[in-house]
Amino acid sequence: MKRIFLTLAVAASVLIGCQQNGQDSVLPTQEAIDMSDFYLETDTHESKGGSEQCHSMRVLNRQLKENPGLYKKMYDVEYATRKFIAAKKGNGNGNGNGGGGNTGGGGGGTTPDNLGVINIPVYVHVVYSNSQQNISDAQIASQMTVLNDDFRKQNSDASNTPSEFAGVAADAEITFSLAGTFRHANSTASWGTNNAVKSAYPPVTPQTHLNIWVANIGGGILGYAQFPGGNSATDGVVCSPQYFGTTGYVSAPFNGGRTMTHEVGHYLNLRHIWGDGRCRQDDFVADTPSSDAPNYGCPSYPTVNCRSNDMTMNYMDYTDDACMSMFSEGQKSRMRAIFADGGARASMLN
Repeated sequence: MKRIFLTLAVAASVLIGCQQNGQDSVLPTQEAIDMSDFYLETDTHESKGGSEQCHSMRVLNRQLKENPGLYKKMYDVEYATRKFIAAKKGNGNGNGNGGGGNTGGGGGGTTPDNLGVINIPVYVHVVYSNSQQNISDAQIASQMTVLNDDFRKQNSDASNTPSEFAGVAADAEITFSLAGTFRHANSTASWGTNNAVKSAYPPVTPQTHLNIWVANIGGGILGYAQFPGGNSATDGVVCSPQYFGTTGYVSAPFNGGRTMTHEVGHYLNLRHIWGDGRCRQDDFVADTPSSDAPNYGCPSYPTVNCRSNDMTMNYMDYTDDACMSMFSEGQKSRMRAIFADGGARASMLN
């Protein structure tokens, strides 16, 4: 009889422990991939004398409140990402916090390692209320050049990466090709970050194309992106015209096209380099050091936070365009994982 009571007590404690995790409790039991550090909703930061240049996390926070099912979709995206990375490594979860089980070698199929160079076709929607905002084809072309250079590690400032991080600076093997430009005259002075511009001019085949809206956001906001797993009706990136490209209607110090490099990083499943949660949270990338907040301007090297040197030159920080120069190998793996079989953006390759 004591053995029966003991068995029932153990079973009850396991059930209670599973229920304590709130949102995770509704998720199906997954195999040995450590998801214990997974989070979505974040605190926002206006620190170090700067402001939020990118509103991707604020937009995500709002979408999580509006769509209760989004948490599970993004959990599943993250789980698949870690599984692909674990298969590549042979063990571990690749999230920077250790743990995870051995998932073996992947067993064939499309993996991040056998995808080759990935090309993403791009539609650009230029939405303008004046002639300056109606940016030229040359300005659009300059932005495409920056994206291709940055994601292929062909940027002329790649050599500026300090030796500490040069060994993990990555060619992401991702390219971008302009598939078409749409121009829309509209008297709206500023569009904000509530996806109004996307509702006015919906994305074109977002399952197979990256849609970019070049429209004045207002409020000093450079841009925002939607992470994989969100609603296809709002999928894509929004960028204010003066921070898009390197020529024409551009405004220093964000006149190097790196706003789009940063936002497309979010679109491809990268978090901010500081994890949007001080030292206690992570960007799920093992080779990017922990940091406590964004960096601004052109910080001196080294800049120390969380007992390590910040990777301030990473595209996913908030530094000036001229002081960004790299993605890391870990970030490369995260981005490419979403294109593998079952990945959140695998349809872009079909």
